[in-house]
Amino acid sequence: MIVRNQTGEREDAGQGVARKILARGGELMMVQVFFEKGAVGAVHAHPHQQVSYVVSGAFELEMDGVKEIVRDGDTFYVPSAVPHGVVALERSVILDIFTPQRQDFLK
Repeated sequence: MIVRNQTGEREDAGQGVARKILARGGELMMVQVFFEKGAVGAVHAHPHQQVSYVVSGAFELEMDGVKEIVRDGDTFYVPSAVPHGVVALERSVILDIFTPQRQDFLK
């Protein structure tokens, strides 16, 4: 499956956050998430495993109650069911990869 950047749709996730589903198949899904400065990805947990890559910008990442700053080029892993969330310290983009796919993101 090839997803061309110019044909992918951004979905407004509210509160200064938008996401675009990129390639997906089998048990994997890749999602690009766009944050305005100050936008919050509220602390949440899900059964999926997640690997994230900060494409640009910076976030305050909270994972399992611990806060750290992550910046462009940094990556992190979120195990299944671990509470996590971010606050964008500037306009930022993150690339999330989930397994299994986030069915709740599909229309």
